[in-house]
Amino acid sequence: MSALRGIEALEVGQVVAEVEYSISRDSLVRYAGASGDFNPIHYRDDIALSVGLPGVLAHGMLTMGVAVQSVVDWLGDRGQVVDCGVRFTRPVVVDAADGASLNVAAKVGQVDAAAGEARIDLTVTAHGSTVLGKAQVRVRLA
Repeated sequence: MSALRGIEALEVGQVVAEVEYSISRDSLVRYAGASGDFNPIHYRDDIALSVGLPGVLAHGMLTMGVAVQSVVDWLGDRGQVVDCGVRFTRPVVVDAADGASLNVAAKVGQVDAAAGEARIDLTVTAHGSTVLGKAQVRVRLA
């Protein structure tokens, strides 16, 4: 289903994307450089463990950005994203060798045909657990 078919083609409950993204330690380094967030819990196992974390964690905003990318790819135009929000529920541990897999399912949660907008609800999991709660992306479709 392409977003190019317009708001009238959307139905509540309709799945618009199901994607698995890989996050590696290299991804964390690149994100740290782009964001300026060089907190060592995002690249040093010894520091992460010393503060009680299970290992090196993906940046929360990286996790959110990757999840929202599923909607951007479906839309084909990031300019159609009006708003997005999430609640961080669990960290994403990124193993040095295996990285982490972020699984995203994007489903239509609400359609406002008069406004030309829809709410896309995201289910985002890693390591079998939900990592983002109330993850929603509001989009505008002409």
